[in-house]
Amino acid sequence: MPQDRVFLVVVDDSPERAVALRYACLRVRKSGGRVALLRVTEPVGLQEWAGIGALMQEERRQEAEQLLSALAAQVQEITGGLPMMLIREGDPLEEVLGALGEDRRISILVLATATEGGPGPLVSALAGRHAGRLRCPMTIVPGGMDDAELDRVT
Repeated sequence: MPQDRVFLVVVDDSPERAVALRYACLRVRKSGGRVALLRVTEPVGLQEWAGIGALMQEERRQEAEQLLSALAAQVQEITGGLPMMLIREGDPLEEVLGALGEDRRISILVLATATEGGPGPLVSALAGRHAGRLRCPMTIVPGGMDDAELDRVT
């Protein structure tokens, strides 16, 4: 059923993230489903002082929660519903694939291409050598699309 579909958007620091998020929100608004936001934080490296590493890890998690909360307000404004919010630590590619493998509700991965310098590392990896590891369709949105274009195609 359409309302069971979950559109996963990777929340990175690229400007194209906003395009992928808006596309996913508009698709949900027009055809049903729910948005899931995935933020992958960088793992804390080896620290001589365990307390410092734990503090850095907690700070990264708090920053991720604040970012996802701000984006959740945007999602709710467009879709009328709250998104699922996921925070994982590790390599972005492996964590995206892990989230897809663990949550069967996720039925579409939405990524946007970089506007300069190629499609971006995650799009390149998932459309290239790791494409066989995907268990759901991936929608790749041109990162330079504006709101009017996104409204038209969704």
